[in-house]
Order: sequence, then C-alpha cells, then structure tokens
Amino acid sequence: MAIIGHPIMRITLIFVASLSLAANAADDSTTDGSQDAQAPTDVIVTATRAARAALDTPASVSRMDAAELADISAKNQADSMNRNAGVYVQRGSGSETLMGIRSPVFTGPGGCGAFLVTEDSLPIRPIGFCNQNEIFELNYEQAGALEILRGPGSAIFGASAVHGVVNLLTPAVTDLPSWGLGFETGSDSFKRLRLSGSHDFGDSRPLELGAYGVATRAPGWRDDSGVDEAKLNLLADTTFANGGSLRVRAAGSVLNQETAGFIQGFDSYKNEDIAKSNPNPEAFRDASSARVAVRYQQPGVLSADDNVELAVLYRRSRMDFIQHFLIGKPFEHNAQTSYLLSASDDLPFGRFRFRAVVDAESADTELTEYQPNPSTDGSPAQNVIRPAGYHYDYTVEAWTLGGTLSLEYHPVDALTATAALRANWTNYNYDNRMIDGNTRDDGTRCPGAGCLYSRPADRTDQFDNLSPSLTLAWRVTPGQLVYLNGSSGFRPPEMTEMYRLQRQQSVADLGSEELRSVEFGWKYARANTRLSAALFDMKKEHVILREANGFNVSDGSTSHRGFEYEARQQFATVPLTLSLAGTVARHLYDFSRSVDGGETIVKGNDVDTAPRNIHTAALDWVIDGLAHGASQLELHLDGTWLGPYYLDAANTATYPGHKVANFRTTWQPGGASGALRVDLRIDNLFDIAYADRADFAFGNYRYFPARGRAFFVSFDYTGG
Repeated sequence: MAIIGHPIMRITLIFVASLSLAANAADDSTTDGSQDAQAPTDVIVTATRAARAALDTPASVSRMDAAELADISAKNQADSMNRNAGVYVQRGSGSETLMGIRSPVFTGPGGCGAFLVTEDSLPIRPIGFCNQNEIFELNYEQAGALEILRGPGSAIFGASAVHGVVNLLTPAVTDLPSWGLGFETGSDSFKRLRLSGSHDFGDSRPLELGAYGVATRAPGWRDDSGVDEAKLNLLADTTFANGGSLRVRAAGSVLNQETAGFIQGFDSYKNEDIAKSNPNPEAFRDASSARVAVRYQQPGVLSADDNVELAVLYRRSRMDFIQHFLIGKPFEHNAQTSYLLSASDDLPFGRFRFRAVVDAESADTELTEYQPNPSTDGSPAQNVIRPAGYHYDYTVEAWTLGGTLSLEYHPVDALTATAALRANWTNYNYDNRMIDGNTRDDGTRCPGAGCLYSRPADRTDQFDNLSPSLTLAWRVTPGQLVYLNGSSGFRPPEMTEMYRLQRQQSVADLGSEELRSVEFGWKYARANTRLSAALFDMKKEHVILREANGFNVSDGSTSHRGFEYEARQQFATVPLTLSLAGTVARHLYDFSRSVDGGETIVKGNDVDTAPRNIHTAALDWVIDGLAHGASQLELHLDGTWLGPYYLDAANTATYPGHKVANFRTTWQPGGASGALRVDLRIDNLFDIAYADRADFAFGNYRYFPARGRAFFVSFDYTGG
C-alpha cells in the first residue's frame, strides 16, 4: 500500500508494533485462555447489522453507552460525536451541524450523502434525500448507545455508507426506569426537561411498554438564535412461545429555530461583541420528523441455529427554512414520506456463517424554492439573474432494491475470513411542476444567458452499484485481534444534485461516487485496558462538484490516508480512568479544476476543512464512600486539540486550530444506584475564543464562533 511509505505512517506503524509487543509481554502469564474471563465483553452491532463482541469485530467502531451519553448531556450532536477517533463534527447555529468521519468536513448539497445515519441499523432518510443536519431528528440525548463505524460500510448497509455510519441504538424497555424526571438549566437561560417511564403489562408473556422524551428551550448566546426542540420515543417489547421476539419503536421530533449566520472578518471570532452578533436575524429553520419501526426476530426457521429478522419502517420528515447564505435569500420547503422493508437471515454451519440481507425502499419526495422579493444584496449582475418568485418546484418518486450476501469462514479457531457483496438498484422518477429551463416562473427570460436557476424536463434516472468487501482477522491471543480489511463505498447522486441545476445545464449526467479502502487494524482488551489502532488508505472517484460554469459534474477524485487510535485505562490502585482518542490524517485533492465560486482545485493540495490532527483526552475520578458510605462523587475533565486546517481549495487561507477543555462533576447522595443525581457541567472551562466552523469564501473569512465559558446544572430522579 502507498500509505506505508508516508513518514507519519512509518512512525505510527512502529507505534502499533510497540503496543502489540507490550500487550504480548503483558500476556505472558496468561496462555491457557483464562484471559477471556478478564476481557471486556462489549457488544456492537453497526459493523455487521448483528450483535457481535467488539473485540471480535474486524472494523473501526466507536461506541458510547447510555451512561456516557447521559453524562455528556449534549447540547448539540457534536458534543458527543467529537469524543471519538476519526470524527470531526462542526457545530453550526442551534441544532445544525456539518460532519466529517475519516474525511474532510463536507458541505454542499451532496455532503450529507457521504455518511449513513441510522436508528437501530435502519436509515432515517431515504436514499438521495439526506440533509446535512438530519442527526437532530434523533434523540441522541437519551439513546441506549451511539455507535460510529469509520470507513465504508456499503457492503453491509448499501448506499451512502461511504466514509462512515452513525448508528443510534434505542434502549430496551427493561433499560428504562419505572419513571424518571430530569431538569437542567444553565447559561443564557438554557432549560431542558427529561421524562421516561416503563411498565410490564404482560401476564403469562411479557408486554413491556416504555416512553422517554426531552424538551429543550435554548434562547441562544448569539442574537436572534433561539431553539425550541422536543423529541418523543415510544417503545414496546414482547416475546412469544415459539421463541420469537417483537420490538416496536416510534419516534418523533419538532424543531423551531432562529438561525445565526456567519460573522465575517479575519479572526472576528476573537471579538466578543462581533461573535455574539447575528448578521442574519431573519434566518430560521422549522422541521419535524416521525418514524415507526416494527422488527420481528425468529430463531430456528431454516435450521436449529439460524436467526431470521424482518423489519418494516415508516418515515416522514419536512423542513422549511430561509437560505440566508444565498443572494436573494430564497425560502426552501422539502418533505419526504418513505417506507423500508428489510429481511435478513443469519445461518451458522460448522466453520461457516452465512448472512443474507434484502432491503426494499420507496419514497415520495418534494422540494420547492421560493424567493418573495427581488434580489438586492448582490451586485447588479448577480441580482438580475435571481428573480423573485418560484425557482424550483418538483417531486421525485424513488425506489431502491438492495441485497447483501456475506460468508464468514474459520479455517482455524484463531483465523477468520469474511467476504461480502452488496448490489443496489436505485431509481428516481422526477417530475418538474414548473416551466422547463432557466426562465422566471412566468416564462420570461432573465437578461443575457437567462436566469441562474435551471429546471430539467421530466425524466427517470437509474443507478446500479456493486460494493464488495474482504476481511482477514487473526485472534493473536484471547484478548488481541489483528485484521486487514478491503472494502468499498458508494452513493448515488442526491436528488438536489440531479435536478436543482443552474445556468444553462439542462441534464446532469452524474454517476455514483465510489470509494475504495484498505485498513489495517489492531485491538487489545483486558479487564482494565482497551487499546485499538488503525491505518487506512482510501481513494474516492467520480466526486460530484459544481464546476466554474455552474454545471454539476462527477469528475473529481480525492485520497484519504491516516492513523487512528483509541485507548482506555482503568487504574487498579486509584479510582481513575484515562481515555484517549485521536487521528492523524491527510485528505488530498487528486485532480485539478476550476470550480464554482472562483476557486481553483490543485492536485496534491489539502481538501479544505480537513484538519490533519484531532486528539482528545479525558480523565475520570470516582470517589465512593462519602458521607459514611452513602454518596458517590465523580469528577471528569476532558480536552480536545484540533490542529490547523485550510479554508479554501487553493490552500491560501487557514484556521489555526484550537484547544478547549470541559469539566463535569456528578454527585449521587445514595451512591451509584441512588435515585437522585446532580450534575454540574462547565463547557469551555478556560473561556477560550475559538470557532466551531471557519470558512473562506467570496474573498472573506467567515466563522461560526464558539460559545465562551458556560455553566449547566441538572437534577435527575428515577423511581422503580
């Protein structure tokens, strides 16, 4: 692999080898298999869509359990996700985010298509209709667990699992208390209410029903940036006499947000008055979502050892917002109603394990863009081609059929070979409900070459994709795994890339983006120690971009190479736990081209918004036995070091990076199992001025400033 020749990679290979030798040395006294009793038994589901011990999973998957998520009490998805290796999520205004997983932070209409967001391994949006901010539809504040697969997962999950998968796992009903109530308040009049409850209504068979929800009011620390948000989850679990089990999950969310825009000017985030200002007080985002999933599992269908699973998912979402970042500030409305049917069978026989998955999806989607007033905020030439009225009004009926076949083989107990192949067929049936072409909505032409917005004629597009993967895994010792993984990812173009065209482009002849990846990884686990490291080398082709003449094309290519590590050590002599995670990576353009906005991409340059270094550390101290053994006190300190990154494709503008720390303490008067819990959190402990997001466009430095020091206190009480 070319990655081995890189100086950073040589250093990290030596580091991995040293860790491995140290681990082996520590295991010299344990050669009879007794270490299995000491090794942690964490279970993850995201790498294979089936429960499996983390140590036996030859993939890079990070997991945060319910307790850790509750401790963080995230005010934004970034608060939780950025504690994992290979992940960099930039916080926007309110509930907004931009994501990077083993990648740059992507923007633009197709940026969200590089990652698959799922709930209990089922996608929360249909193929081709993602949104950069869609994670806010998930109740990550009260999740049972959050797992992040780094690297392509298309061979298992299908489309959009290109750079990674974010999988939120809902809790079982039995994990919920009989009733629970929580209240949190903090800086800038922040308020949050948490509710939960469960009960077993069964007689001869269990019928467990539960519910949990969260409501947040955050007036915001910037001008006109308030957020009102509510999420509710309903659960039902039961089992049958034949060994089958049924899980029903319903989820809904409502968001009403006033949105703050970029501040402008070099290092303007360092000026507190400018940072608190909002150049776009008119901006807003209103959104809602609903999902209902029914999942049935039945063992022993085809053989005594197989497990068949059927799942049906209903999804509905809608969003209305003002595109304050565009000249003319048009309004957008988008909505989708979709259904997903998934069936799988997991069949072990001898030294083989066979797994088959079939997914079928249908979706009805719509999008309109309307500008109420003539454009006045651009140059005369820019204003005249952005008229008032409707710019786009279209629907897309889509369907997808996909299937995965995987075969796992154990030639000897310590060695596992796994091969998987995914086939996907996606079809878009597009219906333009306006006049074709780039005229005004009444059919009149804009001066010169016509209006900016171009509407294709009705058409049908189909995308066929194959995604293979091959993995070799060697159990070096009972607590140590080494693996080599070759896999691929793909995503069909997003509907907005296909049908929301500009200038004189009447057809976007786009193909699916494709990524090939090779990963070498190592995992080690004992009772008090967990270590993992991975080297990756990825190449992405047919990258979709908007070129200098405004046409959407799929001619780009990029490369992604790096090293990731995660470590956790619980000390035996003192009640301390040290956790480390980090990434050293390069994300490079592998082509040269002039693109929309006046930028020029040069082969070999860093992709913009791609930090080479991201590292986190956390220290937890648990003190038991306070007040004559009745209380427990936890102290937590964590910090993040984000390295510098380029803000433009030409690599002429940079953000210097930042270092930020957070503190948290938890007091439970009744000990770890006590009913009352009190938390104090201090975000940005040292009041550092930094930017959640930095950008350079149209000749200006632009920032989403980060909040300064903020305090939060919460009270939670559970009964039963």
